[in-house]
Amino acid sequence: MSSAETSRSIDTVMREERLFPPPEAFSHRAHFKSLDEYEVVWEAAAADPPAFWEKLAREELHWFEPFTETLRWNEPQSQPFVAEWFVGGKTNACYNCVDKHVAEGRGDKVAILWEGEPGDSLSLTYAELQTEVSKFANALKSLGVVPGDRVSIYMPMTPELAIAMLACARIGAVHSVIFAGFSAEAIADRNNDAGTKVMLTADGAWRRGKALALKETVDEALAKSATVEHCVVLKRTGQEVPWTEGRDHWWHDLMQEASADCPATPMDSEAPLFILYTSGSTGKPKGIKHTTAGYNLYAKKTYEWVFDYQEDDVYWCTADCGWITGHSYLVYGPMAAGATCVMYEGAPNHPAEDRFWEIIEKYKVSVFYTAPTAIRAFIKWGDEHVDKHDLSSLRLLGSVGEGINPEAWMWYHTKIGGERCPIVDTWWQTETGGIMMSPLPGAIAAKPGSCTKPLPGVIPKIVDEQGAEVGADQGGMLTVAHPWPGMLRGLWGDDDRYKEVYWSKVPGKYLAGDNARCDSDGYYWIMGRIDDVLNVSGHRLSTIEIESALVSHPAVAEAAAVGRPHELKGEAVAVFVTLKDAEPTDELRKELKLHVRKEIGALAQPDDIRFTNSLPKTRSGKIMRRLLRDIAAGKELVGDTSTVEDYAALAKLRDDEE
Repeated sequence: MSSAETSRSIDTVMREERLFPPPEAFSHRAHFKSLDEYEVVWEAAAADPPAFWEKLAREELHWFEPFTETLRWNEPQSQPFVAEWFVGGKTNACYNCVDKHVAEGRGDKVAILWEGEPGDSLSLTYAELQTEVSKFANALKSLGVVPGDRVSIYMPMTPELAIAMLACARIGAVHSVIFAGFSAEAIADRNNDAGTKVMLTADGAWRRGKALALKETVDEALAKSATVEHCVVLKRTGQEVPWTEGRDHWWHDLMQEASADCPATPMDSEAPLFILYTSGSTGKPKGIKHTTAGYNLYAKKTYEWVFDYQEDDVYWCTADCGWITGHSYLVYGPMAAGATCVMYEGAPNHPAEDRFWEIIEKYKVSVFYTAPTAIRAFIKWGDEHVDKHDLSSLRLLGSVGEGINPEAWMWYHTKIGGERCPIVDTWWQTETGGIMMSPLPGAIAAKPGSCTKPLPGVIPKIVDEQGAEVGADQGGMLTVAHPWPGMLRGLWGDDDRYKEVYWSKVPGKYLAGDNARCDSDGYYWIMGRIDDVLNVSGHRLSTIEIESALVSHPAVAEAAAVGRPHELKGEAVAVFVTLKDAEPTDELRKELKLHVRKEIGALAQPDDIRFTNSLPKTRSGKIMRRLLRDIAAGKELVGDTSTVEDYAALAKLRDDEE
């Protein structure tokens, strides 16, 4: 293929013209009250990003020692493309999330409203949280943990998980939260890469009414984790567990002996706060490294802006703390703002498909943040589960994890939000540390399927393969043109890979790995991963647009589009579809092909449509298109499948192929 061909922009075939302005009553009390106000702030931040962030950092965070330099960029040369923010300052993320509120007289405010899957519950105020965090921080110290040591956390979604994260931050230990569903092999890989000293886990976890064994999995991992010296076990389910004397410790025993007096350790602004591993296409986990001050500030401010934080909000982010969303928008962002957060342990459909709506009604949740994959599941389960509950407490809805297709957006808007709640469709990544683009709900009108506009201090650029900016409504690679405080500071122990993945393709700009377009109104649309572009007869098509067209059909619950080799076209469009209630028939297959043709044109009409009960997904709910491409092409499956949520779905698809 010639360079002229590869530099062309991505063809966009989807058009969404519906516009949903913020309700006047919402805008009246919002942080950003109008589009004009947003644009003034954004322009000022773009003109001088360091000055913008410097002012916020001095106002919003507690400093043991003030910083002397706001941004150091591209230095030292031994680690190119690593930004340093708020150089010379000393702060503590746990202090900013807990102690600051207690010191300001807000210790009686509820920090965590926890709901266990079996129906048990707990409420913790900020003062109570301070006591629990301080005691567990001392427990970690008693096991020899010092600043800079790594602590791996493999725990259910109980308050102790958040307490453990904050306790690590309090004493300067670096936490690595591993989703409590990964295999022993995955745990061991992460422990060894991080050089973990202490492992935190539980006897078990409740999931769909069953007590899952966690300690056995951890024991298997620890047999291959040479650096781990101690394992702390929370008693959650009460099941019997194997025990290694001298290495294993019960959480409650350590807490009983621990003092509640543990001052927060002053940490350098750039001291590592946590590592969070993501699986790359090669299968080798990438340890995304985030540091203290910049991440803390960015999580706090983006939480307040995007979710329009109000003092009386009851906020629920449904993400597990094993993912970046749980870090930034369940722990560090909301708690730095002093919010009341709902935390739920179990599955969204246990004991029934209305569990989420029951929780919203019980706790009078006002702000609800969940994933498009969950929203599509709710649609498939049926409106009757929603209709049983009073959701009138809701004032704002959010979406995270992947692009939300317009039909799911409309259902969320009408059925859950009662047409009164703005929706913040957020784009960001593990690497960015916090939300980069989203409607500001009191200021920016929403377009279903668009993450709308960049937040203040974020400067996105869409470029072609040669690094040149593309015009309006032309798709290309999404980059960020200037450092921001929440950005990753490298990959743990692998600076060469960090430079190669994020900085080598478009010099001087951060490469997000997503394709996007910006329309004539300045609204951004994510068009899928760079690897997810289909090249059909010389036209570069976005998978998201094809999938959105399919999901707009009333029979379709979810769809995933991939390419397969084609002698004439280069690539053919292969689609995997899950249905709501309809029967999979040849007639429906033909109808869906014609539906895509009618919605976005003959070019995008699928060559193959395969029906399946469920799609193979990662534990965070993202469709594993890499595996679907192999299935569509008839190849053997390759790469890491340790993060597949549903092996049965994968096996079923392979059986269909064979």
